[in-house]
Amino acid sequence: MVSSVLKLGLGQLLVEGGEPSRNFDRAEELISESASNGCELILLPECMDLAWTHPSCFSESEPIPGRYSNKIAEMAKKYKIYICCGLTERQGKDIYNSAILVDDQGIILTKYRKINILDVALPMYSPGQSLSVVDTKFGKIGVNICSDNYSDALDIGFVLARMGAQLILSPSSWTVDFAINETSDPYGGKWLSSYQSLADLFNIVVVGATSVGTIVGGPYEGKKMIGCSLAVGPNKIIVQSDFNEFSGELITVNIDILESKYRGTEIGSMLKDKYANAGPR
Repeated sequence: MVSSVLKLGLGQLLVEGGEPSRNFDRAEELISESASNGCELILLPECMDLAWTHPSCFSESEPIPGRYSNKIAEMAKKYKIYICCGLTERQGKDIYNSAILVDDQGIILTKYRKINILDVALPMYSPGQSLSVVDTKFGKIGVNICSDNYSDALDIGFVLARMGAQLILSPSSWTVDFAINETSDPYGGKWLSSYQSLADLFNIVVVGATSVGTIVGGPYEGKKMIGCSLAVGPNKIIVQSDFNEFSGELITVNIDILESKYRGTEIGSMLKDKYANAGPR
């Protein structure tokens, strides 16, 4: 059963490493465009301030709340739109790959720190230590980040669903080798399979918006971020954007927020029945 309908913007932001001012200027353009198109929420990429794994994280990362999150809060209030985005967070000696969800009054509803950190990024980012789901006027929303949705890390999505999430928002930075182009299948079903399994099992929607551009600096220098943002619901792809490595763009889509089918120990029983009926693998 549909409990609400959300008009969502997937903001594929051109992100330059170590260039927060230019990144925020471009982000505001996408946020303004989203609001003009009637979107109630925009999802922006992972580490949209400094870029994922860029060495500027050591010198330019900010606390949350702080200078960069305040910019997002001001834009949310100015354009009367919810914003979910990834930021590079500093707390004491630690740096986190974080994400915030801000409401249309500029209030930070939740902050999440990425847990499933790629090994190449561990010298930069500390793993997060908590998960949460927040009530909004659209329904219950959980936040994770990019590789938190790898098949071997789907327990993160499982926990968000068990906490009641009807929608999982995932700021991402999907990155491929430079030789990959639009004639290739850059993910081989990796993201789609993970998103679809969560959506099908728990009757939820999973959405990832990713950055575009070439990575300069850091362990992934020379690779590129190529869009292909994705929204998946039970038994279907809601939207999958085109391969894009050059310029930012906005994709808008209507999302049905669904009532949860199972709660509490009902989830365990559902999973037990499902896998018992699947037979040998």
